[in-house]
Amino acid sequence: MIPQGLKQTIDLGDGRTIEIETGRLAKQADGSVVVRMGKTMLLATVVSSKGAKEGVNFLPLTVDYREKFAADGRYPGGFLKREARPSDQEILVMRLVDRVLRPLFPSDYHAETQLMIQLMSYDKDCMPDALAGLAASACLSLSDIPFEGPISEVRVARLNGEFIVNPNPEQLEAADIDLMVGASMDSVAMVEGEMDEVSEAEMIEAIKVAHEAIKVQCTAQLELAKAFKVGAKREYCHEEADDMDLLAQVKDACYDKCYAVAKSGNPDKHARKEAFGEIKETFLETLSEEDREEKSFLLGKYIHQIEKDAVRDAVLNEGIRLDGRATTDIRPIWSEIDYLPSVHGSALFTRGETQSLSTVTLGTALDVNRIDNVTFQGSEKFYLHYNFPPFSTGEARPIRGVSRREIGHGNLAQRALKGMIPEENPYTIRIVSEILESNGSSSMATVCAGTLALMDAGVKMTRTVSGIAMGLITDEETGKFAVLSDILGDEDHLGDMDFKVTGTEKGITACQMDIKVKGLSYDILTQALEQSKGGRMHILGEILKTIDTPRADLKPHAPRIEILQVAKDCIGGIIGPGGKIIQKLQLDTDTTITIEEIDGYGKVEILGTNKEGMDAAIAKIKEIAFMPTVGEEYDGRVKNIQAYGAFVEIAPGKDGLLHISEIEHRRINNVEDVLKVDDPVKVKIIDIDAKTGKMKFSRKVLLPKPEAKPAE
Repeated sequence: MIPQGLKQTIDLGDGRTIEIETGRLAKQADGSVVVRMGKTMLLATVVSSKGAKEGVNFLPLTVDYREKFAADGRYPGGFLKREARPSDQEILVMRLVDRVLRPLFPSDYHAETQLMIQLMSYDKDCMPDALAGLAASACLSLSDIPFEGPISEVRVARLNGEFIVNPNPEQLEAADIDLMVGASMDSVAMVEGEMDEVSEAEMIEAIKVAHEAIKVQCTAQLELAKAFKVGAKREYCHEEADDMDLLAQVKDACYDKCYAVAKSGNPDKHARKEAFGEIKETFLETLSEEDREEKSFLLGKYIHQIEKDAVRDAVLNEGIRLDGRATTDIRPIWSEIDYLPSVHGSALFTRGETQSLSTVTLGTALDVNRIDNVTFQGSEKFYLHYNFPPFSTGEARPIRGVSRREIGHGNLAQRALKGMIPEENPYTIRIVSEILESNGSSSMATVCAGTLALMDAGVKMTRTVSGIAMGLITDEETGKFAVLSDILGDEDHLGDMDFKVTGTEKGITACQMDIKVKGLSYDILTQALEQSKGGRMHILGEILKTIDTPRADLKPHAPRIEILQVAKDCIGGIIGPGGKIIQKLQLDTDTTITIEEIDGYGKVEILGTNKEGMDAAIAKIKEIAFMPTVGEEYDGRVKNIQAYGAFVEIAPGKDGLLHISEIEHRRINNVEDVLKVDDPVKVKIIDIDAKTGKMKFSRKVLLPKPEAKPAE
């Protein structure tokens, strides 16, 4: 007998629905659901260990999202024909879900928890990334795992002034706002997206639209959990019992000293770290070796808590930050362009102790970033890669490929800048950001360095872009809060929010917000956005002191690109059998040539650094793809003479008839009285046969008419 699961339907209000089902699949997991919208189906499961590993004082949460090629009736690319490492798109979805869920687990819950979401069926009109957060929260809500949800995530797009929840790709392509929002019933927890230079008020409006849709989805999860008769959450004990006497002892010995370091205003993060370390070591020396060993876990926890409290109190009570700045101050900035002599564009951007060295490389259609995912197949002409080596924070650690963090930060910076690359830009552009120092907001340093490097390369940006990371310190008991501009790494770690905002003087182009508290009110969100605008404008002013407009021309060693349009029938002639002609042409002229068919014609890109080589390549392609036009004049050569006229060649393989009556205005009895074989002759095309392509020329229309004889 086929089991009947429980279902809950969510009405999106425009005829579309989302269905959540449980009780049929993956029943050995602690929680499992199938979420369906259209023909898109996601299976989400969660399993959490019954106990925590010894010495673990954090939540080992893994969020894994995978798109199966079979979901779209396709085979994986490559030799193995099997899904392998996650794509960048899958990793970005994992990060979106993780960032909303993580703050909603109890702080003392340390059991290893694995949440797996997989795309089982794909509908091109229903994007699965907008459903992943709902699926994750639903399976947690139906389990006995401690979780202070539910939450959900939706995508909001604005098309022609109207907001659409969970739009299809076609609508998204034409939208000027693309925003993913994660929230609970009460407050917003995560925001990420890109915009076409919108205002802060417009962004808040989009978030509110998303939140209203999320409330409906959270209610549906609660109703499904009620119908499923979810019992009490599991009991656990993953930390040693609190010792209030020890906590008081740590506070008495360390708080005032930590507070003094917190308000000392030392701009050197390593010096501050050493100062906090000395406070810890001095206190530990007052304890017996036995106490230090037996209570090591609680001691580490309490000392970190006291340090965190002192730093936060200094901000809330006196408005003093770790490096001595006020809440709205931006760290000192310096920048430089043309730092690397051999690249097409480069820039150094340094803000405080965060530094990015970014490069721009210009290329052809051969250099596009090709993407072959389940939900997207295509290419990118503009892309950005972000690298975060261990030395940037003074660490030595293993390097195991590109991290999820590097992919996420690079994607944010790419979205911030890509809208400012004009459509008529002929180049493929790759930006690489190497983070050389990091103490907060290296992704925003990448945006600033990327802007400078693009201008140094001569890319005609629509407008320049800057970015800033905003932080937050809150006190639930007193209701006090402080929004911090241009946060340090420690302020990110010890604070409650990391809100990155990028934009031009006209408006916001991208954003990403993570919070560590359960949610954020609209008042705080609005203040953070308004305060970020002032910071962005200050940073933009500083970088424009280095270069305020793109270079008028490319650098001498940068490649030039010429684009020709040829008839579709000429593409094969340019390429030649087996590519022989185009390969030889590239070798002879030291150029790179690409051809693609667009809207019934051939688009030829010729890229090179040598003008003579490019001119030779252009001339050869024009010769091969020669297309005569009625009414145009051409320099030709007499190829053959007949009694009725001469055949004139105007290009290799392209000849036509110059009839004897079209040679001169006077009557001619013998063609050879005027023309001989191999004589140069200028002609005008007067007709081309539509079926055969045969051309008819005239010479006499290019000659002055003889004066008429006076009448007798």
